[in-house]
Amino acid sequence: MALSKETIQNLRQEYKAARLSENEVAPDPISQFAKWFTEAMDGGIFEPNAMTVATATPDGKPSARIMLMKGFDESGFTFYTNYLSRKGRELNKNPNAALLFFWGELERQVRIEGHIEKVSKEDSERYFHSRPKQSQLGALASQQSQEVGSREVLESALERLQTEYQDKEVPKPSHWGGYIVKPQIVEFWQGGPGRLHDRIVYKKTNKNTWKIVRLAP
Repeated sequence: MALSKETIQNLRQEYKAARLSENEVAPDPISQFAKWFTEAMDGGIFEPNAMTVATATPDGKPSARIMLMKGFDESGFTFYTNYLSRKGRELNKNPNAALLFFWGELERQVRIEGHIEKVSKEDSERYFHSRPKQSQLGALASQQSQEVGSREVLESALERLQTEYQDKEVPKPSHWGGYIVKPQIVEFWQGGPGRLHDRIVYKKTNKNTWKIVRLAP
């Protein structure tokens, strides 16, 4: 059934869960993110570490997908993937990315923009072998972002690997590993009534400190 334009236009949600003041946020974005992330976990958000990862080609053609953040600290935000995937190829040519976390139940989102680097081989190995064995085998079986004839092709490849590595450690593929996004801009968005949302932004300065500003919604 087709939905009318009016039906979609009238989808509205009034935001009133909380307010966000530049006078009350943490002095750095990582501390503020840790506070909000903890509240998202405590609030029962489904996969609070789910985020949109946006990349672009050198000429600016964007692409985006949902991924899972696997860690964050003062250095940045980490995720793991196939380096030969579309995102990997784009990051190889244009090592900049944007992340977006959306926690609808809390009426919050966090936007992050920054330069991206690969994590160390040792960190990638450590995380790879911490994953369930089925996930390790899946990474080995799938040539991510490449065309495949059918699901049966993938399942057949997985079955062969399950037999081959039944009693052996699964080797991390050389084309699989982690990236860390080193933030330059971090925006915290809290929904507000009448669409007067709170937008508090941290901007990295040349002195490696953070400037905090408010943006109009």
